[in-house]
Amino acid sequence: MSNFQESLEKYAKLAIETGVNLQTGQGLILNAPVEAAEFVRLVVKEAYAAGAKNVHVEWNDEDLTYLKMKHAPMEVLENFPKWRAQGLEEMAKDDYALLTIYGENPDLLKDIDAARISATSKAGAEALTEYRNFIMNDKISWSIVGYPTRSWAEKVFPDVSSDEAQRKLWDNIFKIVRIDKESPVDAWNKHNETLRIAREYLNEKQYTKLIYQTEGTDLTIELPKNHIWHGGSAVSETGTEFNPNMPTEEVFTMPAKYGVNGIVSSTKPLSYGGNLIDKFKLTFKDGKVVDFTAEQGEESLKHLLDTDEDGARRLGEVALVPHQSPISQSGIIFYNTLFDENASCHLALGKAYPTNIENGPNMSEQEMDKFGVNDSLVHEDFMIGSATLNIDGVTEDGKTEAIFRDGNWAISFD
Repeated sequence: MSNFQESLEKYAKLAIETGVNLQTGQGLILNAPVEAAEFVRLVVKEAYAAGAKNVHVEWNDEDLTYLKMKHAPMEVLENFPKWRAQGLEEMAKDDYALLTIYGENPDLLKDIDAARISATSKAGAEALTEYRNFIMNDKISWSIVGYPTRSWAEKVFPDVSSDEAQRKLWDNIFKIVRIDKESPVDAWNKHNETLRIAREYLNEKQYTKLIYQTEGTDLTIELPKNHIWHGGSAVSETGTEFNPNMPTEEVFTMPAKYGVNGIVSSTKPLSYGGNLIDKFKLTFKDGKVVDFTAEQGEESLKHLLDTDEDGARRLGEVALVPHQSPISQSGIIFYNTLFDENASCHLALGKAYPTNIENGPNMSEQEMDKFGVNDSLVHEDFMIGSATLNIDGVTEDGKTEAIFRDGNWAISFD
């Protein structure tokens, strides 16, 4: 067996055992690009070996996606099939786990009208609201892992052949998700313990606000009372421990819906809806984006912010990632949020995870608004971290403490 094949099989096993942590008798929903068919078969094999009762694969194809976005009438793009949403909801209610194999082409829809992309995204978000609630409330176990499609690899490594680009991206993915370790599962357990210590420190502190400062950013983010920091592994409603993102280097919580003020500048490109949004700046007042600019993809950014009446212009997540994280130190811009967000402190426009506040999953919409929990059809992470970012936390008694200095933790967790 080649080293590559051995690594691929270890990756498939890691996705099932540590990613979704599939249980005996449980079903699995698997989202994947058709280009990843060989890897998908390995994942399905591991799923059944773990005792899966059924594996349902949702295939996607970039060429077919492009053709539909280019030629289908707007009334088709504005409607998401009800039967498809209902099927996913039924499986989620039956405690199916969800694994997404992710490797989209960041430039796929660069010549498509942003209004068409926005219409499709909004239709899908509206139709899948109930299904998404299973995911964002951790009612089911779910995970996202990367797969280096050729188009993505060529974007990351444009100066080499397509084969070489894909090989290099595979090498980086294997290293980043710890496949190069003797026991990737043990390595992940150790990593999760590190993130657990960081999140428990922050949960005990219960800072009332965070202050971000660096070139192009001067931002204050209030945190709601009884907010909860998460990071690393999570636990589903049925008690299954799983890893939502592989890789992950973040600890994260929710900001107060109406308590964000100032200016923040992006530090990495955002891949959104088959387009890149880059070098953008957002101005917040009382939690809402009131002004924005972007050197690339400004029209796409506008459509993102206008997805719904109010929620897409507010923040739903604040995440801390040290600049010295392995992904950041690779020096690679991945043009892929799963990887880039784990190389950089980031924020998310849109819906907050209800699990980031005490009793959040049980709150009504009115209660969530009262406690400062943002709701939206979207949840889009964007990167703001750098080697010069400083972050201070303000305690309940008004003291200011250093959390990050020069892009890294100013706190020792030893």
